Amino acid sequence: MRIVHTVTLVGDDGAYGGPVSVATGQLAELAARGHDVTLVSLWRGRAAPPRTAGGVPLRAPRARTLVPGQGFLGLFNPRLAVTLWRQTARADVLHVHAGRDLVSLAALAVAVLRRRPFVVQTHGMVQPRRSAAVRLFDRCYVPLLRRARAALVLTEEEETGLRRVLRPGGPPMVRLPNGVRVPPGEAGVPDPEAAADADAEGATGATGTDVLFLARLHPVKRPEAFVRMAALVHRKHPETTFTLHGADEGRLAEVLRLVAEEGLTGTVEYGGPLDHAAALRRLARATVYVLPSEAEVFPMSLLEGLAAGTPVVCTRTCGLAPELERRGAALVTDGTPERLAEAVLALLEDGELSARTARAGRAAVAEKYSITSVVGRLEGLYGTIAGSGGSDAGRPG
Repeated sequence: MRIVHTVTLVGDDGAYGGPVSVATGQLAELAARGHDVTLVSLWRGRAAPPRTAGGVPLRAPRARTLVPGQGFLGLFNPRLAVTLWRQTARADVLHVHAGRDLVSLAALAVAVLRRRPFVVQTHGMVQPRRSAAVRLFDRCYVPLLRRARAALVLTEEEETGLRRVLRPGGPPMVRLPNGVRVPPGEAGVPDPEAAADADAEGATGATGTDVLFLARLHPVKRPEAFVRMAALVHRKHPETTFTLHGADEGRLAEVLRLVAEEGLTGTVEYGGPLDHAAALRRLARATVYVLPSEAEVFPMSLLEGLAAGTPVVCTRTCGLAPELERRGAALVTDGTPERLAEAVLALLEDGELSARTARAGRAAVAEKYSITSVVGRLEGLYGTIAGSGGSDAGRPG
């Protein structure tokens, strides 16, 4: 099959995060199964747009800010519409990783105009909102979204919210987890090649005991809670270092202020954003990965940490938390700095607990969240909707 995915933004700072990891992971596995795949997106970075992303073909004009002050929603480039028009014409199936933004709106409109079958995957980004701007945007967006052959959702909570947005008569909901590839090796055993690569890149926390935050510096990710946790752990283990990696989305100044206030200069460092390949290597080398974010549906960085064999600490509001806690695959907390610190200290001080948690995390990925099983289901869905005819003109608007 000829399969085209669209995602809003690919960049060298990894700012768009999970949806890009999901799209490239799915496409790489589909390509390995013999399908013709392409990723269409905007590009933001220092260099020219690359020909590939995550090993899959990429068609991506540079991002421009069409609507100032609206973040990802306002990014676009007229050349992207031309690319979408050409690529969709040849597609058996279009897969839109859809948020409330102009790229997703254009991809959906092109699919409908081209009369190509498509599925949408919203990654928890399309939930009920009451603002006037969202209501206005949804007047154009929701009728297109409703014409999808299927909507892929991660959790029951996401499905409930998306049904409220789409209202009765929308596409069928298909529960599909995100998937990652499990690297070879044993849990908790560092990869020497990954360590050498990261050292060559000048990554911080290259040796010793290092606790990692790897996410956008955004209020939802709560990087300040990570710094406050670090202060508590540092009192008992002054040899431990703490590193934050991720694009700044408004919280870096507060993070740096807290570091200075807590006397953690030289102990807590901000290493800037990483591209996806470097982020995976960095996860594999961390002693503990901490994600203190709130109300995340299905964070890919957490799955990637589990797959790397790194013990992880998360919060109860993470969509993965119940399953990981049941399996003993993560230490789940209420998200306060005190409880985060207790979990990190437990992993640092109990080698058996750390190894057991890491093994359970890799087992969870292999059994439930492997890219092989996820794409097997996705491939079957594509075959069904492509085989039912190319036109979606009869779908409700």
